[in-house]
Amino acid sequence: MQRIAIPTRPDWQAKVEALGLVWHTAADVPYWNEAAYYAFSAEEIDRIEAATRTLYGLFLEAGDYIVERRLFDRFAIPEWCWPLIEQVWRAEPPALNYGRFDLGFDGPESRGGAPKLFEFNCDTPTSLVEAAVIQWAWKEEVFPEQDQFNSLHDRLVAKWRDIGPYLAAGAPVHFTHAIDSVGEDSVTTAYLMDTARAAGLAAERIVIGDIGWDGRRFLDLDEREIRTLYHLYPWEWLVKEPFARHLLETQDRTAWIEPIWKMIWSNKAILPILWDLHPRHENLLWATRDKPASDSYAQKPILAREGANVRLVRDGRELAATDGSYGGSPVVYQGLYELPNFDSARPVIGSWIVDGEPAGMGIREDGLITGNLSRFVPHIIHG
Repeated sequence: MQRIAIPTRPDWQAKVEALGLVWHTAADVPYWNEAAYYAFSAEEIDRIEAATRTLYGLFLEAGDYIVERRLFDRFAIPEWCWPLIEQVWRAEPPALNYGRFDLGFDGPESRGGAPKLFEFNCDTPTSLVEAAVIQWAWKEEVFPEQDQFNSLHDRLVAKWRDIGPYLAAGAPVHFTHAIDSVGEDSVTTAYLMDTARAAGLAAERIVIGDIGWDGRRFLDLDEREIRTLYHLYPWEWLVKEPFARHLLETQDRTAWIEPIWKMIWSNKAILPILWDLHPRHENLLWATRDKPASDSYAQKPILAREGANVRLVRDGRELAATDGSYGGSPVVYQGLYELPNFDSARPVIGSWIVDGEPAGMGIREDGLITGNLSRFVPHIIHG
C-alpha cells in the first residue's frame, strides 16, 4: 500500500458536482482529496476482500447469539423493541443488507498483518457516493488502464432488483432522511434512489418530519400509504420518535430498509461479544465492556457517530480525544491500533459489503481519529 501525490484535475470541483458530490469542500479544505491516491497490490486487495467476507460471517453468528440470549440490554435498546428485533431477525424481510466495515490495514503481510475491524457502519452508512461513483469516474479519467476494488454500484442495483418482487406491488419505495446543513444525507439518499430506479423500482423522497400517521398507516404528503421505507435515519433515533410504537402495529404492512435488527450490528456493543466468541481472531481487536484489557486502548461510546467522544490511550497516557454529544452513552474499550502514517495522513479502509459479498472500498484519512470532515482519497490497484 502506497500513498502517492498527484496533481488534481483543473476542473475537479465541477466534475464531482456533476456526479452529485456537492459537499466536496469543508471549511475551504477539500473533503474529496484527489491530490493523492492510494495504490494497492492485487494481493493486498485479496486480503481486504477475504477479511470483509470473514467479518460478515462473524456478524451473522454474533447476531444469532445475541437474539437467542436476548442480550439487547447491552445495546441500550428500549425493551419494547426486543420482541420486534427477534421476530424480524428470524423472518429475514427484504433488505439491501449492505454496510461498511471500517478497517485498520498496513499493507504487506510482513509489516501489517491482517486487516483489523474497528466497527461496522451498516444502518445508515455514508461515504457511499464517493466510494461507488466519484472515485470510479476519477480512475476512468486519470488511470483508465488501472483497476479499482469497486463493484458497489452494480451490486446495489442488483440487490434492489433481487428484493423488488418481495416489496408491495404497485407502491413506490419511499426514501427518507433528516434535513442536514451540508447536504450529505440528501445526496446519499438521492444516490440510493437512483440505484432503486436503475433496478426498475419507483422511488419517492420524503423528509422524516413529513411522514404522517392516520391511526392505522404511515402516509406521505399525498396521503398515500408508505409500504416500503428506506431510511437514512438511524434506528436509535427512529425508536425515540413519537410514531415509533406504531412499528409494532404495521410490521406486516410496511417494510423498513434497513430492518430493525441493524440496531445490533451497527452498535459498537457488539465488539466485545465478537471478541468473546472469537478471542484472538486475526481480524478482530480485543474489546471489553467494563474496563480496558491493557493500558493501550480506544474508548468509544456504543452509539457515537463520526468519531465523536472517542479517546485514544497509549501506555496509560492519552494520545487524542474528541468532543461530541455522546458523552453520556455507555462505552466499550478496544485494543489500540497504530494506523499507518503517511506524513500525518492516517488512512482507514472502509470496505463495503452487499448481502455477504465484498463490494469495494473507500479510504478516509485524517490524524489519529477519523471524523466527519476526514478526507476521502481515491485508490487504484497496480501491478
